[in-house]
Amino acid sequence: MMTDPIADMLTRIRNAVKARLPVVEIQASKLKQQIARILTEERFISGYKLVALPGNKRFLRLYLKYHPDTGKPTIKGLERVSKPGRRVYLPKDEIKTVRSGIGITILSTSKGVITDSQARMLGVGGEVICKVW
Repeated sequence: MMTDPIADMLTRIRNAVKARLPVVEIQASKLKQQIARILTEERFISGYKLVALPGNKRFLRLYLKYHPDTGKPTIKGLERVSKPGRRVYLPKDEIKTVRSGIGITILSTSKGVITDSQARMLGVGGEVICKVW
């Protein structure tokens, strides 16, 4: 039994990037789909696709992105912040930038799953899901 599906998603992405794989598949959920949407919008991955299999199983297929000249991955690091044993919530005033603005923080707020810059713009805080740079 998996206790933290988001940490599993981030680990699968991290491992796929290290192995230089073009695609990684993850069991789908609404939260994971929102995280994939943000990673696509912020250009950390090329895109994602929801794949439905017989028997009510759904997978997210993430298309990883690499620099065309050097072949280096666009995702240099992923860090899970809020965990099942220790939830981390931040008010709007305490949301900081990641790596001097190079990375993003993904938050779950009352306005949905958004990035740190969107949360500051909307003036909302929330649960810090992860940091990506």
